[in-house]
Amino acid sequence: MLRFSLRRQISNSNGIYRRNIHSSLEDAGPMASKLKSRSVVRFSGPDTVKFLQGLLTNDVRRFGESTGEKSSTVPTPNMPSVSTPPMYAALLTPQGRFLYDFFLYSPTRPDEKLDRTGSGPGSDPGRDGSVELFADVDVSVLDELLETLKKYRLRSKVDIENVAEEFSCWQRYGRNLSGSSSVGWGGGVDRAGESTASGNKYGWQWYEDPRLDCLGYRSIFPSDATPPLVEADKETDESNYLLWRLEHGVAEGSSEIPKGEAIPLEYNFVGLNAISFDKGCYVGQELIARTHHRGVIRKRLVPLRFIDSNGKEVNQKIAAGAEVVESGSGKKVGTVSTALGSRGMGVMRVEEAFRASGELSVSSGSEEVKVEAIRPTWWPAEWFQQNQSGVASA
Repeated sequence: MLRFSLRRQISNSNGIYRRNIHSSLEDAGPMASKLKSRSVVRFSGPDTVKFLQGLLTNDVRRFGESTGEKSSTVPTPNMPSVSTPPMYAALLTPQGRFLYDFFLYSPTRPDEKLDRTGSGPGSDPGRDGSVELFADVDVSVLDELLETLKKYRLRSKVDIENVAEEFSCWQRYGRNLSGSSSVGWGGGVDRAGESTASGNKYGWQWYEDPRLDCLGYRSIFPSDATPPLVEADKETDESNYLLWRLEHGVAEGSSEIPKGEAIPLEYNFVGLNAISFDKGCYVGQELIARTHHRGVIRKRLVPLRFIDSNGKEVNQKIAAGAEVVESGSGKKVGTVSTALGSRGMGVMRVEEAFRASGELSVSSGSEEVKVEAIRPTWWPAEWFQQNQSGVASA
């Protein structure tokens, strides 16, 4: 298994992997991480789409549509030529605060593959109107999430199952991911293609992350099989995936997005393709719609870098919950929500965080650590005022 030294990666300013203020992961080649922080839930039944449509922030109806005009993001021989790409969404409180996030997947349907003899098409599952969807969810709140979903279910004809033993969540990320445009299992055996030829359980493939292209590829796979394109020396610890997300300013799960407190728009859910403003009602919609159409989000989740007075990165000294302040006035600008090594994320007042003349700091015991707020390249230009620069640093 590939492992990185986070301290060396982050602190070595002259290393071949480092560029400007980015850590070594910015230049690291393709990596894959099994996400032990995530679990898998299966929804099935004729009311699956209707049930989730009334709960989640995104438009789930596309999973109930024909895939005739949907193109697979990673086509490969012997896999279905069309498929519905995954979706990122959230379940909110009635007051519009974040509860849980979901990555939704539609598995390959039997009628899109050959039967087990390989001599004809599989059975058509659509005769009873049943739909099957899988959700990649935060494992730390799995039991609570299942209980919440079952409370909302009422008389809906939908089964909700914990299938964490059967499936695992994976992420591929890093640079040079162009090889992901075709899925192969190596060694001349394409087990993904084999699933279509013989109707077995391996009909899973990598998909572009539904949030951002820079996050790479994501999917769920059977727990007893190694995903395609995951070489033994390219699998790395999940902490590297966390570091990759910190650099891009993307939070994930209830441990990074405070449950019952976080406002989704401040955590950039619109930019992460997690909210539809064209669908019908869902739980918590009123606050989201009102805030969005008001047009001004004064606080947002921002990537942070922690440095000392000489500009050298400071490792493992800042924890979640630390307050970021303007060095001169002591005015609070935001709060660190997640930290790893010399990197972090925090919900910050955008104007103050990116003020060209501003100096930001955070206290670490008796020591004052300076903070850089970094503008992610994927942020839309309209999120900034014209006179704001990309970095506010000490």
